[in-house]
Amino acid sequence: MTPLQRYIAEEIAADHADGLLNRREALRRLGLLGFGVPAAVALLAACGGDDTDRPAATQTTTAPTPSAPPGSSTAVPTTPITFAGTDNRALQGAWAAAEQPRGAVLVVHENKGLTDHIRSIAGRFAGAGYSALAIDLLSEKGGTAAFTDPAAATAELSNTPQDQLIADLRAGLDELGRRVPGKKIGATGFCFGGGLVWLLLASGPSALAAATPFYGPFPDGGDLSRSKAAVLGVYAVKDARVDASRPAAEAALNRTGNPHEIWVAPDADHAFFNDTGQRYAPVAATEAWTKVLGWYGTHLG
Repeated sequence: MTPLQRYIAEEIAADHADGLLNRREALRRLGLLGFGVPAAVALLAACGGDDTDRPAATQTTTAPTPSAPPGSSTAVPTTPITFAGTDNRALQGAWAAAEQPRGAVLVVHENKGLTDHIRSIAGRFAGAGYSALAIDLLSEKGGTAAFTDPAAATAELSNTPQDQLIADLRAGLDELGRRVPGKKIGATGFCFGGGLVWLLLASGPSALAAATPFYGPFPDGGDLSRSKAAVLGVYAVKDARVDASRPAAEAALNRTGNPHEIWVAPDADHAFFNDTGQRYAPVAATEAWTKVLGWYGTHLG
């Protein structure tokens, strides 16, 4: 099992422990990842789950409905695009063009694929002056829209080779370079996508001038020495599972000598920026958005 596969499995187990998934659904999703029943049951127990097949919180409550999410009031509509990946593979994405771009941002989705929420973030970046491309890492399987079951999309992402994921992200950077020539490029990813941004930074030299991974797991033994990017790492104080890798990220960043900062959102948990989810924290999300735009304003232009 790769670190990303382990991360996805543990995320399912954590959602069960927090009451966001009932036991039956958690076991089904772990089964899609290749877990047998004994292994899945053991993982649920290790993450604090119980044997009660109670209704999940998502089945009995609705998502928070606060004021408009940060950046949404000036968001730009996105357009579906197809662009070239490695080995002549066609990649899909959502493109949002800033009127007068100060820079460009690659947006990397969570483990459910390219959702409307992630598209909205690309539009928010464009509204703030940064042309953005939200890549669909399920492109080779027909794109996220081809999956009627979000859990199946998650399983497919889990089974996608890490090298292919990184190659697709690099193709996204190349596409941004073509669409916004002469501008610096950043990358923002969330959860699974935050982990991929860390992996991209560790994969060697790239076009990245800055990055803002949100609560993504830092790769085991990650070495950022070949990256020149200025990194703002975003975490949440209640997100103990991902926060456990924060010291390794900080140590790796310190060794680079590149500009970097770690921000831990108070009173917030994993996925606090996702305004469609149960853990959405509007105050923390607004502060995070302000920090990200400030970071890109300094390091992208």
